[in-house]
Amino acid sequence: MNDDLILLFSTYGTVSFSAVVRDSKTGRSKGRAFVEMPFEPQGEQAISALNGTALDGKKITVQKIESKAGEFNN
Repeated sequence: MNDDLILLFSTYGTVSFSAVVRDSKTGRSKGRAFVEMPFEPQGEQAISALNGTALDGKKITVQKIESKAGEFNN
């Protein structure tokens, strides 16, 4: 599934990170994933093009998540 995400999103630009959220006990996907694209215009294009489309036969929701600056700084 992770490779599918990278392939899908890389159509719109560089993918620097992707991860599928999995259940820690079963290892099965929880139906959520994160994809990071370092260039905002490419990310915006991917969101517009992919939101509401299907991946592996399931409709996906693609949205931007704003990070909190300094969140990990001590």
